[in-house]
Amino acid sequence: MIQSLLIANRGEIACRIIRTAHAMGIRTVAVYSDADAKALHVQEADEAVHIGASPARESYLVGDKIIAAALSTGAEAIHPGYGFLSENAEFAQAVIDAGLIWVGPNPASITAMGLKDAAKTLMAAAGVPVTPGYMGENQDPAFLGERAAEIGYPVLIKAVAGGGGKGMRKVDDAADFIDALASCQREASASFGNAHVLIEKYIQRPRHIEVQVFGDTHGNIVHLFERDCSLQRRHQKVIEEAPAPGMDEATRAQLCAVAVKAAKAVDYIGAGTIEFIADASEGLRADRIWFMEMNTRLQVEHPVTEEITGVDLVECQLRVASGEALPMRQEELRINGWAMEARLYAENPATGFLPSIGSLDHLEFPEELRVDTGVQIGGEVSPFYDPMIAKLIAWGETRDEAIGLLRDGIDGTEVWPVKTNAGFLGRLLDLPEFGIGDVDTGLIAREVDALVTPPEPDEDELAEVAAALFASPGDGPFSAALGFRLNALSRAEARITDDSGNSYVVSFDEVEADEPTADVLAFTDGFARRYVLEEPRGSGHSAVSDGAILSPMPGRIIAVEVAAGDSVTKGQKLVTLEAMKMEHSLTAPFDGTVAELNAEVGAQVQVEALLVRIEVVEV
Repeated sequence: MIQSLLIANRGEIACRIIRTAHAMGIRTVAVYSDADAKALHVQEADEAVHIGASPARESYLVGDKIIAAALSTGAEAIHPGYGFLSENAEFAQAVIDAGLIWVGPNPASITAMGLKDAAKTLMAAAGVPVTPGYMGENQDPAFLGERAAEIGYPVLIKAVAGGGGKGMRKVDDAADFIDALASCQREASASFGNAHVLIEKYIQRPRHIEVQVFGDTHGNIVHLFERDCSLQRRHQKVIEEAPAPGMDEATRAQLCAVAVKAAKAVDYIGAGTIEFIADASEGLRADRIWFMEMNTRLQVEHPVTEEITGVDLVECQLRVASGEALPMRQEELRINGWAMEARLYAENPATGFLPSIGSLDHLEFPEELRVDTGVQIGGEVSPFYDPMIAKLIAWGETRDEAIGLLRDGIDGTEVWPVKTNAGFLGRLLDLPEFGIGDVDTGLIAREVDALVTPPEPDEDELAEVAAALFASPGDGPFSAALGFRLNALSRAEARITDDSGNSYVVSFDEVEADEPTADVLAFTDGFARRYVLEEPRGSGHSAVSDGAILSPMPGRIIAVEVAAGDSVTKGQKLVTLEAMKMEHSLTAPFDGTVAELNAEVGAQVQVEALLVRIEVVEV
């Protein structure tokens, strides 16, 4: 058995691997960048090594530094987690060449399945059904446009080296194809160093179904059943569950058999996921499910499989990497209950899901859920990496029970001042379609307006908030969470303001606050608000309502769509910012004229830099 392990990753997955390694008596070594010097995974590991500056390309993506850290600390093995170098065959081979154990599949398997076009060709040859499309070498935009027309719109442009929803664009009309192609290729090049794309038919009622597979060095390959990952935004998974709703035993058996066949075609070793796209217009049928890609690593959503099977997938990875046979046979695996995972991101759904960064001054997770996280109170959400705060995982005897537990857990999640998608996640679980399992990858896009709009605060919340603020001396600690003891004394009135600038005049019974506070945090159904007693604002205050378009985070300007003096309409794209490994479009908040433009392509900008100012046209 491996005795010492270096984790070539950060955040939640690094902490997850450390937890199992320690339970197995394995010594752990963490690596960290400048931004992660005080991160939770660094604190939890037995030893930690600094590997470079904050940008991933100078630290977590530099294989030589990671291998050197393993050798210098006496680590025997390297676990890559997911993302970063986890599916880099050259890095895997370099680890092996350095005399270390690679906790993952053979480099040849990674190469075979690493490019989506080559993988589909290989799977088709192995008798695995694949989605119709173009997977050739010709990358001329005009040629690709012709292939898209032949396939028939809508189509999906996908980076062949892509993953995590990056380098992917749906195109509904030929007129939009060239622009979508250029955007996809830019993002693919920035994220993966490879702008090559493929084109495939976009399934109108698609569901994303995937099967967990596992192989060992003794020729054994098993599946651990399926997961449904259909709730997606911009091709990035939001809520995952296992098993898949509506999956009958016959279809499950056929799908899982195909997944095992796909894994055997590349002599797969370790944890892997075979991803399928299903046309759910007539329910889940084996003849309407096609191979999409294989992820040759542990998946973000692996906990739901662990919860329904009772198998620790990280432990299996470490045992297989140590040369042991799989600890379970196919006939021993059973589905027990239902599990769901919600990805809690540092992002603001009300502003188009722009990432939110900063200090986690207030942080509480629900005790009734499994919470996989890489942050702690007082920590930071950095602009350099993926904005995931935690994964909230619920298990129940039935699907309805799992939904209820996850919903309650989201209600009990409190994060401030960083914005999160908690309220959005709760609204998703409340959708009638989700409740009956009638989901597809387009559900969020169809319902997004209703999902992101915060509820109006009710009278009881406002009264309690106002009473606490009114009773306090105004110099208490920052961000005390909502807490009161009602005394039902005389009535009073106060004007309070929330963090979005909304004002409320509130009558209330005087109360005694649990502790004096200058402001109050209120968390309702996953939505967070900070209230203060209203004070006059100076004229220098900038907000979207003023027409000031500010950079939501540090980043690089990659496109400017307007010029000073241009007339714009509400929702029109103004500037595209590249940050946190994604492209973010900033749009006009209302009809007007570009009165000021401070954005140039290629420029690096800091958070809250004024990029564009829109003025209303007087008529």
